[in-house]
Amino acid sequence: MATPKICGIETEYGILAIGSEMGPIAASSLVVGAYGDAGGATRWDYSLERPGDDARGFTLDDQFLPEIEIQLVNSVLTNGSRYYVDHAHPEISGPECTNALDVVRYDSAADEILRRSLDIANSQLPHGVRIVAHKNNSDGKGNSYGSHENYLVAREIPFDRLAAFITPHFVTRQILVGAGKVGFEYPYNRPTLAGYQISQRADFFEEEVGLETTIKRPIVNTRDEPHCDPTNLRRFHVIVGDANMSQAATLVRVGSTQLVLALIEEGLYPNHLLVDDPVNEIRSVSRDLDFVHKITLQDGRLMSALEIQQELFERCTDAVGSGLDIGSSQASVEKVLTMWGRMLAAVTEMNEDAHRLIDWVAKKRLVDGFRSRHQLSEADPRLKAIDLQYHDLRVEKCLAEKCGLESVVSADEISHAITNPPSDTRAYMRGRMMEHFANDIVSANWDSVVVDRGGDVLKRIDMPDPLKGTKFLTESLFADDPTISEFLRRLEAE
Repeated sequence: MATPKICGIETEYGILAIGSEMGPIAASSLVVGAYGDAGGATRWDYSLERPGDDARGFTLDDQFLPEIEIQLVNSVLTNGSRYYVDHAHPEISGPECTNALDVVRYDSAADEILRRSLDIANSQLPHGVRIVAHKNNSDGKGNSYGSHENYLVAREIPFDRLAAFITPHFVTRQILVGAGKVGFEYPYNRPTLAGYQISQRADFFEEEVGLETTIKRPIVNTRDEPHCDPTNLRRFHVIVGDANMSQAATLVRVGSTQLVLALIEEGLYPNHLLVDDPVNEIRSVSRDLDFVHKITLQDGRLMSALEIQQELFERCTDAVGSGLDIGSSQASVEKVLTMWGRMLAAVTEMNEDAHRLIDWVAKKRLVDGFRSRHQLSEADPRLKAIDLQYHDLRVEKCLAEKCGLESVVSADEISHAITNPPSDTRAYMRGRMMEHFANDIVSANWDSVVVDRGGDVLKRIDMPDPLKGTKFLTESLFADDPTISEFLRRLEAE
C-alpha cells in the first residue's frame, strides 16, 4: 500500500476595498477578524514552524526567510481549518482530508466562510464602503497569490526522483484544471491584456525546483515542514495550481495528483515521461488552447499535454484496477477516475461537458461572447473585468455561478463542513476541541494543541499522526460536554 495520501488545500483570496483607501492588509484583517469575533477563535502556534527547512537537505538562512506575521489575525476554526491573514490576503488552510471529495467539501466551505466574513465586515463599514473578494490567482498587475495543495508522501522516495516524476503532471494537468486568464504577464516587462491562456499561475514560474513561494517561484516546492513523523513522512507542498470555481476541477486537481504520487511511490510511474524544459513548457502549454504544441521529453520524444495526461490517466486507472491503495475511500477514487476520464474526453471533443466541468473553457465562452456582442478588441480592458467577475465571491455577481458548472458535492455537505471537521483524520480532534474548549485553548498548530488546565503550567497535546485523533478514536472523549480537566483526564487514561 502506498502512503495514505492525506491532502488539503490552502487558498489565498484576492481582496479589494471599494470606496475607501483601506489597504489590502487592513481589509484582510477586518474580514478575518470579523469571523473570529462572531464565532470564537484560537491563535495559531508558531513555535514549531520551520519554513526554511528544504527537502533537499539544507536550511535557508534566516535573512532569506519569509517573515511570519504573528501580529496579524490568525485563528483555528471548529472544522479544523486555519483562517488567517497571509501577507495581504485572507487565507483559509483546509483541514487534513483522506480523500479528494472531502477536499472539495472543505474548499467549498472555505468560500462560504469568506462570504460570511465579508457580510459581517461590510456591515461594520460606513455607507458606500465595501470589501469584495475574488477566488483567483492574479491581479493582472504582475502579482500572483496561491491556491496551494499538500500531500503526505513517503520520505524514503528520493526527493529528486519525486520532483522529476511529478513535474510532467504539473506541467500538463492545467489543460483540465486551469482557471483561465485574459492576457499575459510574462515577459514581466511586457505584460498585455491581449490574448487568453489556460492557467492563471503559469506566467509566474521561473525555476524547476526551489524553496520560494513568492519570488522565483518553482514548479516543485521544496519546503520540508512535515507536521508529522519527519523520519518516515513528508508533506509535499504544491504551489503550481490555480484556484478553481469548478468543483469538478478541484476534485481532479487533487485526486489525480494523489494517484500520480502513489504511482511514483509504488515504482509504477512511466519512466519515459520526463519533461526536458519544464519552466518554458508550463507557459507554452498554458498558451496552447488547441493542444497542438508538442512537449519535448528528456529522451527526445514529443508529446502533447493531452497525450501526457491521457497516459497518466490510463496508468492510474490500471494501477487502481490492480489494487493500488492510496488510503482514500473507494467512492472518492472512483469519482476522481470517472471525472478525470470525462474531462479528457471533453477537451478532446470540446463538447458541452467541457463547459460544465472546466473553468478555463467556461470562462473563455463568457469572454468570447462578450467580446463578440460588443465588437471589442482582444485587448479591451472590459474583457479583463469579465475574467475577474468570474471569480467574484458575491453570489449575485459571480459569473461562474451563471455558467451551469456541475456540482460534485451537495449544499448540505458544504454547510456541514463549515462548522464540522472531517471524521477520519486528526482534524476531528482539533475541531472538536475548538468547539468544546475554545476558552481553554491557548494556541494550536496542525500537530499540537496547547491548553490552559488552570495551573501554572500549560499542557501541550501532541498529535503527530494525521490518522490518529479521528472520530472513531476520540469521540468518547467529548461525551457529555466535559470540562477541559475531565477531557484531559480521559485522554491520559487512553
